[in-house]
Amino acid sequence: MGEILLKVHESYRWVVAVCDKDVFGRKLHEGKRALDISTQFFDGEEMTEEQAENQIIRCSNEDATFNFVGEKSVALAKKLGIVKDEGIIHIEGIPFGLVLL
Repeated sequence: MGEILLKVHESYRWVVAVCDKDVFGRKLHEGKRALDISTQFFDGEEMTEEQAENQIIRCSNEDATFNFVGEKSVALAKKLGIVKDEGIIHIEGIPFGLVLL
């Protein structure tokens, strides 16, 4: 169905996990950096890019933290102006962006 997994964790602020379906299930390590994309945190609903875009826009109207992992997810965040190139790191060549709104 979709190429992107998106999950909204609602607590005192929303925490939105967005990752490319093809990177879900991986554990990335590079130097001191590590990112576990195999946990329930990233195990969200499969969405098309358009569906994910609508959810991200909806969530950006709240106090939210966003975690974007993967080429498609990070490109979508850049397209929406949520993250800039300087806010992206790469772990094992996979882009990752963390944003607090």
